[in-house]
Amino acid sequence: MKRREYVLVFGAVLIAAFVSVTQPAFAGDGNAFEGHKFPELKYAFNALEPYIDAQTMEIHYTRHHKAYYTNFMTAAEGTDLLKTPMEQIFANMSKHSATIRNNGGGFYNHNFFWENLSPSKQEIPAGLKNAIEKDLGSFDAFKEAFTKAAMTRFGSGWAWLSVDKNGKLFVSSTANQDNPLMDVVEAQGTPILGLDVWEHAYYLKYQNKRADYVTGFWNIIDWSVVEARYKAALAK
Repeated sequence: MKRREYVLVFGAVLIAAFVSVTQPAFAGDGNAFEGHKFPELKYAFNALEPYIDAQTMEIHYTRHHKAYYTNFMTAAEGTDLLKTPMEQIFANMSKHSATIRNNGGGFYNHNFFWENLSPSKQEIPAGLKNAIEKDLGSFDAFKEAFTKAAMTRFGSGWAWLSVDKNGKLFVSSTANQDNPLMDVVEAQGTPILGLDVWEHAYYLKYQNKRADYVTGFWNIIDWSVVEARYKAALAK
């Protein structure tokens, strides 16, 4: 091999190696799972005001969310769960302990929740809106169903918009830190939008007025994230 050809080939190998170690790995994207990491928020604690106040955000993220992560990692220590994507753990949740279920769910659900929030109000993309209208009747009907799921969840839990195994959107709610990915819940699917209705998510600002918190939620949804999740769910 000539010197010039050798340099070109060696350079290409170096570039490929650099790319492979610098690209983030996500479950299901073909890259190796790199372990469970506590995420950084993409906005400041006060960025979602007036709908979610800075104090609630800080306590929710640094105490509640971090505790779920820490407790999950402690419970998973010494097991293959540390090397298993959360989606796969949920698919077999019936085989795991309540500690893994509650804390793994709490860790994942909060990751999911922060990602679908945005400081700036967005318009829902046309493609996603059309899908909602097709599967749920209208956007207003979806909004009413989702709000009802959030409001009628007794005690602590979540409201979800998900995609079922046939690619159809549906609204549901789950108790505690369960989610539609778990094999232990009644309505199973791939969630694309979630709302935390535990009291710690809103009580400092809204006290017992959950309805006001749910109403405010519609102003801070990151619809681009929801749409990306929808497309990914259909591609499975």
